[in-house]
Amino acid sequence: MTEPLRVFLLSPEVAPFAKTGGLADVAGALPKALKEMGCDIRVAMPYYRMVRKGSSMVSVLYQDVEIPLFGEILRDDIFLAEADAGVPLYLINKDEYFDREYLYGTPKGDYFDNVERFTYFSRMAFLLCKRLGFQPDVFHCNDWQTGLVPAYLRTVYNGDSFFSETSSLFTIHNIAYQGIFDESKLEVTGLPKKTYHPDGIEYWGKINFLKAGIVFSDIITTVSRKYSREIQTPEFGYGLEGVLRDRSDDLYGILNGADYDEWNPKTDQLIAANYDENDLSGKAKCKEDLLAEFKLPMSLKKLPILGVISRLANQKGFDLLAESMGELMKMDLGFVLLGTGDQKYHTLFERIAKKYPNKAGIKIAYDNTLAHKIEAGSDIFLMPSRYEPCGLNQMYSLKYGTVPLVRATGGLDDTIEDYNPKTGEGTGFKFQSYSAKDFLKAVRRALAVFRDTDRWKRLMMEGMKADFSWQRAASDYMSLYGKAKAHRVVR
Repeated sequence: MTEPLRVFLLSPEVAPFAKTGGLADVAGALPKALKEMGCDIRVAMPYYRMVRKGSSMVSVLYQDVEIPLFGEILRDDIFLAEADAGVPLYLINKDEYFDREYLYGTPKGDYFDNVERFTYFSRMAFLLCKRLGFQPDVFHCNDWQTGLVPAYLRTVYNGDSFFSETSSLFTIHNIAYQGIFDESKLEVTGLPKKTYHPDGIEYWGKINFLKAGIVFSDIITTVSRKYSREIQTPEFGYGLEGVLRDRSDDLYGILNGADYDEWNPKTDQLIAANYDENDLSGKAKCKEDLLAEFKLPMSLKKLPILGVISRLANQKGFDLLAESMGELMKMDLGFVLLGTGDQKYHTLFERIAKKYPNKAGIKIAYDNTLAHKIEAGSDIFLMPSRYEPCGLNQMYSLKYGTVPLVRATGGLDDTIEDYNPKTGEGTGFKFQSYSAKDFLKAVRRALAVFRDTDRWKRLMMEGMKADFSWQRAASDYMSLYGKAKAHRVVR
């Protein structure tokens, strides 16, 4: 009988325990799908204050684990929780590093000791494997916070027989966030000085954790096929496009999945009425509920409601949306937005809510229940991103019969088929150039179709039939884990 593939997935955040973005959703949902495919999957993340507050089902696994680091012996406990489907989640504790309100920094900027924090997390992951007697076939590392792990595997632990059969796969969720630090911090990481060169972790006189993950891993993935190509260009590569082109043979794009256990209008307990493609009547009730939630007039239920759920940042297209709001508010529509982020956008949208109280509903916050209500109650979902590695809300929107309107970039381009009025084919509306003119043109196209009830219903139904479940992505990852193992043997 063949032994199951052993995978240790390391992530700086895992939903529902701690989340700032889509990475947490991936790290929460993918392991469940991998386990269902027979993989022996374990997950580790830091034991943040957010996890302490939000989860009571946590127990001490090991006490006073010692590790020689930063010129001294550090010690702390390792905790155990259970993620979905019984996947073990190991929580690596160190109060002075992780008992903080935020994960990576405050609204004023990154934490000053992020090198120490994620060096500690990465090194403890190796120690934890030995404590568990768990020899992974693959370390699946995610984003810059785990970029040191592939580097350690090739250097510090290169002669360690316990990890002699272990390979690494490194996933880039957003290349804009790289973990760049002063050269003096190289000593803190414990990496050999020979790794500090242009083909190693050196980056314009600094050290770059994301680059370490790219250079030293056996296989590299990112979260959509188009994004894997985009990041090899100067426009999207954020200075690492050359490094990625050098490793293009080992770079793959695997589209993220949607967790339909949570995001499904047929079973969603957070919305006003359930519905599916066979009975859409509940969606009208969800629209009324959404208008009530934002205290908008019920007369809007006859008009298209445009919904937005997002981090409020330039990357997500909010500079473009800000430029377009004046024209949007002249159209026959309603607008609702949920999100938090840059203060300039907080101010802008609060001002819009006051100026258009009968057309625009704004909530500056993170609110999971309201997010579900927006997906269910809106007619059109806006994602005008400057760039989007994958995106998840467009997948959720399709399932909820809420037609996505997106810019044709990254995973948005991979997941949405532009509506063709001649054939009636398509699942949403796309625009190409990053301009308010093209965005507003796409909005007007969508509104024209919305006025034709039969065509709009067919468009909704087409989207609701789309399947972006995690099983497809998990199967692709299983295949790449095998490639990573083979790469390790060859190396």
